Amino acid sequence: MALDPAAGYVASSNLQDLGDTSLPIFNVEKVQLQFSIPSDFVAAQVANNVLVLALSTGRILRIDLDTPADIDDIDLPKKPSEVGLIRRMFLDPSASHLIITTTLGENYYLHTQSRQPKPLSRLKGVGIESIGWNPSLPTASTREILIGASDGNVYETYIEQSNEFYRREEKYLKAVYKVPDGPVTGLWVDTLEERPDVRRIFVASSNRLLHFAGRIGRHGQEGSGSIFTKLFETEAPTVQEGTDNASSAPSALALSPDPPSADDSKADRTFAWLTGPGIIYGSLQSTSDTASLGVRIFNNAKAFDRLKIPASENASGRKRPIKDAIQGIALTQWHLLAFVEGRIIAINRLDESIVYDQLVLDSGQSAIGLFADQKKNTFWLFTMQEIFEIVVSDEDRDVWKIMLKDQKFDLALRYARGVAQKDAVATASGDYLMGKGQFLEAAGVYGKSSKPFEEVALTLIDHDERDALRKYLLTKLSTYRKSSVMQRVMVASWLIEVFMSKLNELDDTITTKAQLVAQTNTAETKDELTTVRNEFKDFVNKYKGDLDKKTTYDVINSHGREQELLSYAMAINDYNFVLSYWIQKERWSEALDILKKQTDSSIFYRYSSVLMTHVPAELVDIMMRHPDLNPRNLIPALLNYTKTSQGPLSQNQAARYLLFCINQLQSTDAAIHNTLISIYGSHPSSDESALLTYLSAQSAHPPPSYDADFALRLCIQHSRVSSCVHIYSMMGQYASAVDLALKHNDIDLAIIIADRPADRNPALRKKLWLAVAKKVISQQGTGSIKTAIDFLKRCDLLRIEDLIPFFPDFVVIDDFKDEICAALESYSRHIDTLKTEMDESAATAESIKEDIKRLGRRYAIVEPGEKCRVCSLPLLSRQFFVFPSCQHGFHSDCLGKKVVEGSGLTARGRIRELQASIGRGGGGARREREVRELDALVGKECILCNDFAIRLIEEPFISESDNKDEWAI
Repeated sequence: MALDPAAGYVASSNLQDLGDTSLPIFNVEKVQLQFSIPSDFVAAQVANNVLVLALSTGRILRIDLDTPADIDDIDLPKKPSEVGLIRRMFLDPSASHLIITTTLGENYYLHTQSRQPKPLSRLKGVGIESIGWNPSLPTASTREILIGASDGNVYETYIEQSNEFYRREEKYLKAVYKVPDGPVTGLWVDTLEERPDVRRIFVASSNRLLHFAGRIGRHGQEGSGSIFTKLFETEAPTVQEGTDNASSAPSALALSPDPPSADDSKADRTFAWLTGPGIIYGSLQSTSDTASLGVRIFNNAKAFDRLKIPASENASGRKRPIKDAIQGIALTQWHLLAFVEGRIIAINRLDESIVYDQLVLDSGQSAIGLFADQKKNTFWLFTMQEIFEIVVSDEDRDVWKIMLKDQKFDLALRYARGVAQKDAVATASGDYLMGKGQFLEAAGVYGKSSKPFEEVALTLIDHDERDALRKYLLTKLSTYRKSSVMQRVMVASWLIEVFMSKLNELDDTITTKAQLVAQTNTAETKDELTTVRNEFKDFVNKYKGDLDKKTTYDVINSHGREQELLSYAMAINDYNFVLSYWIQKERWSEALDILKKQTDSSIFYRYSSVLMTHVPAELVDIMMRHPDLNPRNLIPALLNYTKTSQGPLSQNQAARYLLFCINQLQSTDAAIHNTLISIYGSHPSSDESALLTYLSAQSAHPPPSYDADFALRLCIQHSRVSSCVHIYSMMGQYASAVDLALKHNDIDLAIIIADRPADRNPALRKKLWLAVAKKVISQQGTGSIKTAIDFLKRCDLLRIEDLIPFFPDFVVIDDFKDEICAALESYSRHIDTLKTEMDESAATAESIKEDIKRLGRRYAIVEPGEKCRVCSLPLLSRQFFVFPSCQHGFHSDCLGKKVVEGSGLTARGRIRELQASIGRGGGGARREREVRELDALVGKECILCNDFAIRLIEEPFISESDNKDEWAI
């Protein structure tokens, strides 16, 4: 079997030491008990790290090896003199259920949560030799189990713990099969391929091993009846016969323990049947075809003859052949453990080599048995006074060697450890494949080995295996470390040459076949060409860091492989090369596809001129998706495009991009705005609408971003009259704007500009209108007086007398007599209005004078007992204010305090400033002025009658200083 080259490891160059100097795989250690044993052991069992010992006194010791200090000391319900000595015990793999049998045929059941064995009355008198536990354990009950008896019968029963006195532990007991040749020495039950209704059963006796596989019966309620009867009645067993004289020899059936790791959980178990001549063992295969399963298992089984066991030495040191039969067996993951003549023998199941041979018992000592803990992968040997543990350490360490010897390279690699072992497997596998001429497979394996590079490469070259060489180089490159820069660069560069040669070879093959034979089908070669190209793309993408740029370009160019050149350039992100290539080929769509993926602005600047010339709309679409571009750097390309563009201005892509920058990106760069004005102004079309729209938009948000002088010169150069007038107007040069409009006989435009000053400068507006009027009158000639009069009505600033100087001297006044009369009447009405306003102003002045006189005569009467409206103290006690209009009186200081509280921040500050200044003393006119100002501020209005009183609505009735109880109802 060939090695799978996909396995991930890196080969080592040092294969000198593949030996293992660690501890021996097996070692027998005597267990030191922490308590004294009053009598001999008569039976023992171990499962799930629970050790059960039976003493000759009828006591049972149950020890959890995780907590060995806690020992359950259990007695049988009756004394040994009544029920006999304990002969054997059977413990299920989960250590939940224990069945005890005695020499007098009494059987007991003990649950893991109980300390009181219960008699199994239905099984009374049955000498139990073996038990096939239900594969569904652990459960509260044993569920359906098989019991092998010493008389050859196989019974089915269902045991469930019961605390009720009148209930039996066994729900039923039924004989389901009979072995004709003696006791049933072994039973095993398991399921097949997760099919709950199918069981596989092994039944072992001293002379034969039977294999059953089939469906079981089902009942409505669990434990209500036998499920194995149907299987034994309908299925014929597959039989493995032993020798006829084996009936006197020990017989047993052993199964390998559970796999120690989850990775091996799906591996088949191994069985071993101990018979007289030796041990028959094999794999418990699983298949949906149950009819041929037993035949296949027994055909693939192996037999280990006990005579292969080395001779033992007697007291004098002389070896003597094995005479005694093997007394007990157990299975580890990879070995057979045999107990014979007081020795523990470990046999490798793969090559039947003896890997351990240790004398444990002295002459005359006997053993109770060899036992295995299927859950915990531990192994034990019990004698009547001692306990030995067979410690297994790293037992699969040499499996890879055996697999390698058998040329099972995949399995050898699976179990190989470390770089050296894996390298040995890879080298051997490569040599094997090379010898068979499987160069492609050998290349993948050699690539992960330490076999000399030059030796493998030259061998493949000598055999002209270019594909294998390519695979070898690729595999070898993947094994080099990043620090091996020189090796990686050289191998990667060689691979470029190999790829190019292969691609050229395939192209030549396709061309040659098509020329030599008409209608030749070259599809297969084309498919291979596509595969190699894809492989090359994957290679350069993965190893681009190991390729020298210049060397790679030179090699690919020397072979003329343009497509591969582009693949490499794309892999190393050399977009300048790719873009220049497509542009030279005038493949604009491919060039744009590359440009879409770019984020480097310099690439846009470099290729924008040529792309704007050939694919302007598509390029602008791409540039608009890159707001990070600097439009200033694209101006040369835009102007160059504008020179060659012949389309209408609405389709000008340069203007479209500049408008995007201005409107969407809010660019205020004068160069951008000036460029747009240049494109608009220099366009051959006479339509100025686009330029005027832009100028109007700029005028809405002054100051404009463009250079007004530049724009004005450009518009004058290209006779853009409306635009020039707009720019003059924006600059505030209304007179120049009107003159330019009149110069080009655009009366309507001149009128619009003349109205621009509006109320800001009526004189300028009138001047502009007079200029327009002069132009209108001069254009109309002597016969259109009415037209000039109509024009007069369009401006409210002009009068008929303003226009008379513009008319010719010989114009008859009768032509506009009505207008002159209307003007005179208007003047008359205006004079009357002014006279009325003057009379009203005189009357108002007289009224004010009378009010001033009355103010000098106003007074207020203060009664002797009148109080201040703020503090309620007598008003006359100190300086006060009295308001004649409302007769309210206040002390000056009280009023000032209230005014300060209710005034704004500015007034309050001024009052306090005046009070401080007056308080500092002094005299003169300044003090009098400050006193008058303070009196004016404080006594401006009555605080009970002005806005201050209105603001008091927001104040609460009860202040913090008031007694709230006074307001209680």
